[in-house]
Amino acid sequence: MIDQASGLRKMNSMSKIKVIAVSGGKGGVGKTNVSLNTSIALAQQGKKVLVLDADLGLANVDVMLGLRVQRNLSHVLSGECELDDIIIEGPAGIKIIPATSGTQSMVDLTPSEHAGLIRAFSDMETEFDVLVVDTAAGISDMVLSFTRAAQDVMLVVCDEPTSITDCYALMKLLSRDHGVYKFKVVANMVRSAKEGQQLFAKLSKVTDRFLDVGLDLVAVIPFDENIRKSVRKQQVIVEAFPNSPAAVEFRNLASKISLWPIPHQPSGHLEFFIEQLLDN
Repeated sequence: MIDQASGLRKMNSMSKIKVIAVSGGKGGVGKTNVSLNTSIALAQQGKKVLVLDADLGLANVDVMLGLRVQRNLSHVLSGECELDDIIIEGPAGIKIIPATSGTQSMVDLTPSEHAGLIRAFSDMETEFDVLVVDTAAGISDMVLSFTRAAQDVMLVVCDEPTSITDCYALMKLLSRDHGVYKFKVVANMVRSAKEGQQLFAKLSKVTDRFLDVGLDLVAVIPFDENIRKSVRKQQVIVEAFPNSPAAVEFRNLASKISLWPIPHQPSGHLEFFIEQLLDN
């Protein structure tokens, strides 16, 4: 009875967590930069934020922030420690689950290892309001799994043909094979708000013609030289240059995210692995 009551309290607590997967299909579009700046802006607004570096084979969240990592997800999957044991603290008090870099075995997780990762989340004691999942580039099974596991999928796209094409391919797979039909879009590194609207119009034109999905433009992040300066300093722009145009837009995005509703119950996809946890 005690275990059942404890499990029920955990389920009720987890149901209040906002889970956002940040993806985009193509590498080099600024996905991790968007993930970190948004997460830190949310923390500055009073949210308890946990960032999962879900680029399991080429992790770079810790590198971008200049953080030292002793243990990572590979140690959790090997049974050496618990998920809570590898969490490190970043700027503004955000918590980070680091992955590993240059390890092929982490890229190709077996079904049992994937299940082990799900179980590790069910045993977490760390409290948080928002989980931001920074996925890998591409459309691997792991990327699809993490995006399916989120309540909101936020796609980062640039005004490049390859970025638009790869973003479309990811939406096609998620909608056709995994029942994900709603996507938030971040137009990144654009020269003006008008250019961001035009980029969103290009993407919408293609999806309206060939896919049954809904798109919502949630942010237009301007090209800002201060982003490169902050990256060289191993900082994020919302802290290094808080009054810069890009930092202002990241804070606006964080304010919007705080207003996004949290579903009362899991829908067709995983939503933070709740269905698996209930099965367990």
